[in-house]
Amino acid sequence: MTDAAAYGVRSMTTALRRVLVGSPARSGDFAAAGWRAPEFELLQGQHQAFVELIDSLGVEVVVLPATDGLVDACFVYDPVFVTGAGQLVLRMRKPARVGEPERLAAALEEMGVPVAGRLDGGAYADGGDMFWLDERTLAVGRGYRTNAEAHRQLAQLLGRERAVLARFDLPHHRGPAELLHLLSIISPIADDLAAVFEPLAPVPLLEALDERGIRRVQVDADELMTQGGNLLAISPGIVVMADGNPRTRRALEAVGVEVHVYAASELNKGDGGPTCLTRPILRI
Repeated sequence: MTDAAAYGVRSMTTALRRVLVGSPARSGDFAAAGWRAPEFELLQGQHQAFVELIDSLGVEVVVLPATDGLVDACFVYDPVFVTGAGQLVLRMRKPARVGEPERLAAALEEMGVPVAGRLDGGAYADGGDMFWLDERTLAVGRGYRTNAEAHRQLAQLLGRERAVLARFDLPHHRGPAELLHLLSIISPIADDLAAVFEPLAPVPLLEALDERGIRRVQVDADELMTQGGNLLAISPGIVVMADGNPRTRRALEAVGVEVHVYAASELNKGDGGPTCLTRPILRI
């Protein structure tokens, strides 16, 4: 893959060249979507500062305007998943998000990212349950937002580009009302390093990390809910994280990770960190 390519993602940590973000909605039923009431002007300002930070780190940032009423649509990682072949358009189980996949898919098509496949029938999946474990293996959680039929369909779609799906079952934790995605408990940082909240991690996932020689930075238990373990890798060893997570930040810096933070008090009220706020389009 070259810099001239418009799209392609087969890693969570290679250099991020192009990314889509979505402006937060100014109206809608935030409470029904599970948000704690945000201060709207501050929410907009924090998102703009986040965009400027990503841009300053050398990433081309495309901003999708908000659609009023779609209050979760700023979390653009979830509705579609970009692979080496294009975009996989998902189906979302959360009622407030049902309209998001086709909206985001249309925007990505306009940007030159073709549709490589769509979930249909009884399949449901969130992008937050999906990450590249290596360039040929997509880790996919099995939880309240991603079901077994999605695993079956995704495995078929991935097979077209000679990739495989590795399933990791998620714990109940606090139930569907306080959602746990697979990426709630792990954030890849480099080929050989990831931030992990081990108490909630599936044992097979920890074993898969060990098999690949991937070291773990421990996410502080008191910082899990403030998105301390939700990191966006700009390139290997360089990450963006929400502020207010000093212990996890110190643990990252102690192993040589370069950390850039953004103000996140209002963005965190939707329970999403920097990975959730971005849809990588091109990594090389």
